[in-house]
Amino acid sequence: MSLNPLSWLEIAVSWILVTFHKGLSFIVSPDSGWAWGLAIVGLVVLIRILLIPLFVKQIKSQRNMQIIQPQVKEIQKKYAGDRERQSQELMALYKETGTNPLASCLPILAQAPIFFALFHVLQGIAQMKAYGVMTDPLVDQAHNAKIFGAPLYGTFTHRAETDNPSVTLVVTVILIILMTLTTFLTQRQMIVKNSAPDNPMVQQQKILLYVFPIIFAISGINFPIGVLLYWFTTNLWTMGQQFYVIHNSPQPGTPAFAQLEQRKAAKLAKRTGTELAPEPEVIPDSTTRNQPKRKPRKKRS
Repeated sequence: MSLNPLSWLEIAVSWILVTFHKGLSFIVSPDSGWAWGLAIVGLVVLIRILLIPLFVKQIKSQRNMQIIQPQVKEIQKKYAGDRERQSQELMALYKETGTNPLASCLPILAQAPIFFALFHVLQGIAQMKAYGVMTDPLVDQAHNAKIFGAPLYGTFTHRAETDNPSVTLVVTVILIILMTLTTFLTQRQMIVKNSAPDNPMVQQQKILLYVFPIIFAISGINFPIGVLLYWFTTNLWTMGQQFYVIHNSPQPGTPAFAQLEQRKAAKLAKRTGTELAPEPEVIPDSTTRNQPKRKPRKKRS
């Protein structure tokens, strides 16, 4: 096996996969695709737990960037003709507010090497080559394992090389759609719930809202099913983690913040035994004179 810069990471990724697969073998058949598929899900969960500190930094950075955006615009306008002074003032602003513009990309950048290592391990399964701690019997077992009748190494562009190309086509298309949809919904959740309507950065986020899903959809045709499963699972984790943060610690001036304040007021009212002031009812004026109704001729007589 030829050495490469990610060989140590391939060893780590393959060791995690093999460990999870060994543990899952007590629940499901080790020869099934579910044992290997759930091992990939376990890899995602473990990696995302380790990346929680970076995720917290990402949320804080995004929040700070939105808060200081008016100041950034002012500096850019004031020093429009002096790039060097503009950069100095922006760096001073970032340092003063504790903002790191690159922090929003940290979770993705940290996952990129893991993604490529997993891609290489799955490619080795397709080519019947052992990478990392994978042994020949394990590679042979993973090569024959299938999820919904499709092998983990199958891709949209190389489905003809699998035993059942039509099944591989259906599974890859469904996973590409799920991966793209969850990417879109995660971005949309941040814009709708945790962005101030008058913030200039919202327009940039709206552009990325459509750019990222398109990139994932186009590149997804070359991803093995195992990698598509990895990204779909990590998107679900990101969506849930992001929902928790927005629900409990939203940015001030956003719809999520208004909903949080409303929940706090309701809890306080319930704890103190008071009720929130209801909307005033319209009570008819008692001084208003009721007009007499005309009686039928028989009753008048």
